[in-house]
Amino acid sequence: MSVETPETAAALSLLNAAAVRQRAHRLLAIGLDDALPNFRIDLDRMDATADLVVETTRQAYPTLAIPFHSRWRHFTINGVDRWSAFADGVAWPDAASWARAEFDLAMVSVFLDAGAGPSWRYRDPVTGSAIGRSEGLGLASLAMFVAGAFSSDPQQPLRADAGRLMNFSVADLERGMQVSVDNPLVGLDGRMNLLRSLGQLAAAKPAMFGLHDTPRPGGLFDRLASLAVERRLPAPTILSELLKELGPIWPSRLTLGGIALGDCWKHPMLTTDDATSHLVPLHKLSQWLSYSLIEPLQRAGIDVTDIDGLTGLAEYRNGGLFVDGGVLTFRDEADALREHDVASPLVVEWRALTVALLDRVADKVRQRLGLDASALPLAKILEGGTWAAGRRLARERRADASPPIRIISDGTVF
Repeated sequence: MSVETPETAAALSLLNAAAVRQRAHRLLAIGLDDALPNFRIDLDRMDATADLVVETTRQAYPTLAIPFHSRWRHFTINGVDRWSAFADGVAWPDAASWARAEFDLAMVSVFLDAGAGPSWRYRDPVTGSAIGRSEGLGLASLAMFVAGAFSSDPQQPLRADAGRLMNFSVADLERGMQVSVDNPLVGLDGRMNLLRSLGQLAAAKPAMFGLHDTPRPGGLFDRLASLAVERRLPAPTILSELLKELGPIWPSRLTLGGIALGDCWKHPMLTTDDATSHLVPLHKLSQWLSYSLIEPLQRAGIDVTDIDGLTGLAEYRNGGLFVDGGVLTFRDEADALREHDVASPLVVEWRALTVALLDRVADKVRQRLGLDASALPLAKILEGGTWAAGRRLARERRADASPPIRIISDGTVF
């Protein structure tokens, strides 16, 4: 029997949404005392930011029938939900089979979703449109999935098998993503390595990923379903399981007590009296995936509760909203012209402040719309919402719609 050490316990305390929120708000409090090294915070700009989010939300969803912010939104183009249109015509053996396929799709698609860079485009064969960024990555990954690119069995294309993922190549990814000299995709190796690591992990844990099938990412559905009590599952439990089970797939970053901390970084102002001092967990892709697994669970008859137990996403559209909106300003204006590594204190600070400020702007948006958190959870505000408003400001301010902070990306964070 393994014995949990103090360092192991400290590491596990960071692998949940509550730790993300608590530490993000601690950095915000430091910032409100004007004591952060990289950014100043102007809360007087929050009202205008909330107004922009409300305006953007009403334009996209006039009746306020807002779906969750998730990968599934990127499978819709010109009002047609391509996955649903396809999946509705499949003779699934049962609801669990459908859910496993959707877990497979969501997981490989999210792991391919880190920022594409300003130049890459996916030429959609249906419409002929050239589509970039997350929407293009989403459509490309969906087309790959439907074509069986992640399956070991040509007779069963709608799956992602551990064995196939373990052997995924750069050439496979270049072909599916239409990458060329004239159409470069940033972080190609990082994405491929994530898929391979996902396959290796699923193969190594058949009790977790192969309960009712050969090992596959979608086998995680059965694990989560087993944790539901009376068919109810808290959303933070989804994230905790993802962080616990998928932690080893992330590139070698920080570890504590032998546990990989994933999307967790150091900031000098975040101090504690234990082994987690200076550590700031953010878990962006894992939370994005958690949001994306809610709808498959719901379709399978599981009621996902406490959705606001997850946090906002520490990525460059939400973060860009606060920089372009003037809530966050650089202490050193030259930082706007420099490139920054994702591990730099500036980027860690920006991302953590984004998480905390999203909670604050959410309260203001609800007040303006006369809705409470149960009617308008954070997942809907992100979709309505903050992410779209951040992109809108980026398009207005920069010709390539790039974020206001230049980030050196390896394709595994944003």
